[in-house]
Formats: sequence, C-alpha cells, structure tokens
Amino acid sequence: MFGTKQWRVALLAIALAAGACSQEPPEAVYRRKIEAERARKDEFFRSGSKDSPIKAADIPKFLPVSYFDIDPDYAAPATLKLLEPRTRLVMPTSTGKQRDMERVGVLEFNLRGQPMKLTAFAEVGEQVSRLFVPFSDLTSGTETYPAGRYMDIDPQASGVYVVDFNTAYHPYCYYNSEYDCPYPPSENRLKKPIRAGERLRAVEALTPGR
Repeated sequence: MFGTKQWRVALLAIALAAGACSQEPPEAVYRRKIEAERARKDEFFRSGSKDSPIKAADIPKFLPVSYFDIDPDYAAPATLKLLEPRTRLVMPTSTGKQRDMERVGVLEFNLRGQPMKLTAFAEVGEQVSRLFVPFSDLTSGTETYPAGRYMDIDPQASGVYVVDFNTAYHPYCYYNSEYDCPYPPSENRLKKPIRAGERLRAVEALTPGR
C-alpha cells in the first residue's frame, strides 16, 4: 500500500478535477464521484441512444454494469515521462483489423508498494486531449474481459497524474462484437491482479486457476 501522503495527493487531485469544494474527507468525495460516474454510465447504456454499444435486446444481459468494490488504494499518483520522439505501434483489434497508434509517454506509479508503469497512447495524427491506456492483468479472462480493459486519463495542469483503476472499463466490443477494439500491447500486461473497476458479471466469471 502506498503512503498516506501519496494517497491523499491522488484523491485530492481527483476531487479538485471534479470541482469539489466541500469539507468532506477526500475519500468520501472520491467515492461519491466514482459512484455517480457508474450511475451515469448505466443510465446512458439503458437510454437506447444510438451511441450506446448495448442493443436493446441485450440490456437485461449487461445492466447494471458489474464492478469491483471502490478501493481508493487503486488510485495512484503518477508521473508521465513523455516520449520524444513518439514511437509508433500497430495494435491488432477485436475485428481482425489493425490500429495505428503512437506512444505518448510512460506513466510511472506505485501500486500498493509495488513500482509499476503503463504506456499511454494516442491514435496517429490525433491531437492528444486524453491519454489512452489499454491494459490487461491477472484477472483478464477469469474476472474481467479476456482482451483487457481501458483507462482514459486527462492531462492535469498541476502535473499530478492519477492512474485510477477504479475507472477501468471494458471495451465496447465486450458488449457488442460489431465494435473494433484495440488489444493492449505486451508492455501493458501487468503481472498482478487488478481487482478494481469494471468486471465480468458473476455468471461469466471463472474461479482463478480453473
């Protein structure tokens, strides 16, 4: 578990990004923010919007979205080491296509006392407004989608980045095979279980080791 000071830096950064000005403890503000985001996602998926990946007939199958319990220890402050020049990488996708991506930088952080890093990407030629961080871990294929999960990380004027696995989500191809989703590259395959963020429904999950 990383130190209390680092933990508070991460939660304070999230709270400030959310525009929170209350006197509540940072953990309480953080939990409310994550819960609200999850409720909005369910509402959007249930709305029948053309932008929702879930077909009307599949709504009972996928909703409400399943998550691990919110755990502030999975929100880690990080430094971003920019890559200059950026290097390109072709990512295979769920439909058999290829996606031209480029490495923007490497996020370095400590998760529960263990140093870790993840590469952040953007599509080639795309103006970078958010960092795309696809990853897999030791829950992939048993407790979470076999092809991995994603995080989107906003740049912060403060320079304090937060790798928040509580916001990790399944790609849309989990809900609908018509979507084209890039697979996480080998450099973003974490060698530990990340039990935070979106998970498989109980009827889908396998017992680790089976």
